[in-house]
Amino acid sequence: MVTKILNAFLPHDDRDAAVEFWCDKLGFELRNDVGYDGMHWLTVGPPDQPDVNLVLFPPGADPGVTDDERRTITEMMAKGTFAMLTLATDDLDALFERLQAADVEVMQEPTQQPWGARDCAFRDPSGNTIRIDEVRG
Repeated sequence: MVTKILNAFLPHDDRDAAVEFWCDKLGFELRNDVGYDGMHWLTVGPPDQPDVNLVLFPPGADPGVTDDERRTITEMMAKGTFAMLTLATDDLDALFERLQAADVEVMQEPTQQPWGARDCAFRDPSGNTIRIDEVRG
């Protein structure tokens, strides 16, 4: 039986912008910063969850991806249609206001969804959709 999610992966195309967004604005900690052949892989995560990691990797890192596929991935990232991650907070309004004040690109203000979730959405500097659900207690 699987007991937890250890790593999730999102593409990024700018190391410094990714660190600023994930660490400075969202409050994650930088756990690993690997440079290789002009590319950077970053591992970040919430400080109170040391065994939950988000790996930010360049879209060209996988040697099995063709140049055409890499171009398609990059185009989809620019449009914000390639990847999405959902995070949780116990105070959606406070987090939304903090991120909005930090000039993070807002996709959706806090909204009560018909399926029960109350959430908002932002775009990270690489175009990934970051949804944030309010989860209390």
